[in-house]
Amino acid sequence: MSQWEALKQLDTKYLERVDDLYQNETFPMDVREYLAHWIEAQDWEKAITNYSLATIHYQNLLDQINNQYSRFMQEKKFVCQHNFKKYRQNMQECYGEDPVLLAKVVAARLKQEKMILNAVVEDQQTVSDAIQPVDFERHQDIEQKITVLRSDVQTCEQELKFLEEQQDEFDFKYKTFKCQESRNSPQVQEEMKVLQDMLNALDNDRKNVIDKFRELLVEAGKLLDTLVKEQLADWKRRQQKACIGAPVDVCLDQLENWFTASALCLFQVKRLLKKLEELGIKLTYDKDPLKTQRPALEKQTVTLLTCLIKSAFVVENQPCMPVQSKMPLVLRTSSQFSVKPRLLVKLPDLANHIMKVKVCIDKNSPNGKGYRKFNILGTTTKAMNMMDSRFGGLCADFRHLQLKEQKSVIGGKGSNEASLIVTEELHLISFETELLYQELDLVLETCTLPVVIISNASQLLSGWASVVWYNMLCNDPKNLMFFSNPPLAPWSQLSEALSWQFSSNTKRQLDAEQLSMLAEKLFGPQSNYADCSITWAKFSKENLPDQSFSFWLWLQGILELIKKYLEDIWNDGNIIGFLSKKKERSLLKRKPTGTFLLRFSESCKDGGITFSWVEHLTNGEYKIRSVEPYTKTHLTNIPLSEILRFYKVMADENVPEHPLLYLYPNIPKDEAFGKYYLDSEAGFQNNKYLKTRLIVVSERPSSDLPVEGLMDECHLDDIELSESMKLDHIPMKALQDLMEFLESDSMT
Repeated sequence: MSQWEALKQLDTKYLERVDDLYQNETFPMDVREYLAHWIEAQDWEKAITNYSLATIHYQNLLDQINNQYSRFMQEKKFVCQHNFKKYRQNMQECYGEDPVLLAKVVAARLKQEKMILNAVVEDQQTVSDAIQPVDFERHQDIEQKITVLRSDVQTCEQELKFLEEQQDEFDFKYKTFKCQESRNSPQVQEEMKVLQDMLNALDNDRKNVIDKFRELLVEAGKLLDTLVKEQLADWKRRQQKACIGAPVDVCLDQLENWFTASALCLFQVKRLLKKLEELGIKLTYDKDPLKTQRPALEKQTVTLLTCLIKSAFVVENQPCMPVQSKMPLVLRTSSQFSVKPRLLVKLPDLANHIMKVKVCIDKNSPNGKGYRKFNILGTTTKAMNMMDSRFGGLCADFRHLQLKEQKSVIGGKGSNEASLIVTEELHLISFETELLYQELDLVLETCTLPVVIISNASQLLSGWASVVWYNMLCNDPKNLMFFSNPPLAPWSQLSEALSWQFSSNTKRQLDAEQLSMLAEKLFGPQSNYADCSITWAKFSKENLPDQSFSFWLWLQGILELIKKYLEDIWNDGNIIGFLSKKKERSLLKRKPTGTFLLRFSESCKDGGITFSWVEHLTNGEYKIRSVEPYTKTHLTNIPLSEILRFYKVMADENVPEHPLLYLYPNIPKDEAFGKYYLDSEAGFQNNKYLKTRLIVVSERPSSDLPVEGLMDECHLDDIELSESMKLDHIPMKALQDLMEFLESDSMT
């Protein structure tokens, strides 16, 4: 498989990166698509340092574009013709005088594509490292059962061949006997006795074969119970957890191998039973077991096959909008989303049978008043194939579906009998297809996990809260009225789900101390939170004490702040983050002056981060200083690492000093954050302008709090200095001292 084909089969979140690579029309995605094999066969890296080779590649590329243009002309694809004609003109304008530039662009694209593929492998490895150890004994038991089933099928086949030979021999002797003229001679009587003995032996062998098939089907039934009721059910539960961020393995390859092996065995049994029926037609008698018992075995085989194949039709990738790949199952009207059903049975020649999958929504929806109805737009019928799967499975990849709400004459949004708001209303997307294979005609149906449908971005986080709550607590995909009476969430489950929100968006999960602080925020100070539970309303609807936002919105604001501005620092463990003021004091008070830590603000809806440090006074007392939280407004203009690097406080006699010396517990500041510092010297070597830098300065209060008053933070007002600083914020004497200090500081 070519690199380009491998890229196209990646999940949505990786395809977004591929899309970003080809935003620039200097090397269009269409050219990459249609000339993929030729492009990957050339040595573009060597062409970067070889002008002659670069020129050859450039000319050959134009020829390839011309050839493709001709194909489009023959196929009467006018739009493609138009595009490729434009691409050729652009290529000539961009690279005609500098073919080496083309080599650099293509080489860079191929290298970046490879990095995306490597990222997939790394992410899968991360999941493998994070998952619980696989129950190898259980898997080995299943493998052993499948091996035994295959062996039993082969044994039955051999027994059937032996039975057929016996029957042919009896048939030959019986026909010979019938042709004899005299039937009263002793010889004839002896021959009749031989025939009777052969028939008795044949009857006994038929009973033995029937018994072997019966035993085989009993063992096959036990295997199917294990696969469907245990393994597939476990996978579905793991998929629910994965949808809300859990680092679990949801690969279907192992299940597909087991389902396929079992189906092949059962289809073979079905064919052998059909062969038994043919033997019974050729020769039958009273109480013939092939007549009295075989039909029930065939019916049992078909029942097992039906159960296996219907269960094998699953949704591999749950509905997801490309721009919200970390929040599946939340869909916005008029926005595209993707979803992929898959059949976990790979049968010979099944790929040659056209299996069309039809998608629909709310096939059996609640009938409550006001329950919204939707239409699915886009390609709603698609043939299953193996091209849309990286691992050769039979699937139908729907990538461009949209939802549109039906206009309702009666009732209105959110006015159903259960009084569900939009983000608590659950909907199911279902799929249907037909399987025709070896006289088996089955209608296969499956459905997604319940989805939340929103109409604008402001509902996204509330919708995601519903998805998390549902998949954390409910295993029944048909329970669409779940939020009419949502259950309590035990802290043991909720804490795990909250940690997944961070580990799935960053490379660091919440540790026990951080989760304990969150538990304290929800339940108050306690020695043990194991038996605590929280209501749905308190989690996502009710505001926190003295705040205008809920716990969930506060946590999501922090997570968004981390993703956009603090991810590297967070991943490296330099942010303690969730920490009460009481715990903060206990950590810092015995540390040397200048020891500081980073924690998240409890009063910022959209996320805020502050740092606190300890100062030991000459009288033996200590003070904890904390700056006003920095939000996305601040961090958009200056990175947190730069704030920490240059942060100063106006000390005695208005002399600025660096108060931040050691990151808790005892790491020198520059050692902890040095790798994040911006290169302030870059860009000024050949620049006629003087260097500037954005720094942050706080003015020490005229009076400090006594030790007894340290229950509250001592906030310092921030003053940002730049070329346009406001002089009236700092006394002139302080400004002069500061400028002298900065001058001496830059000299060092």
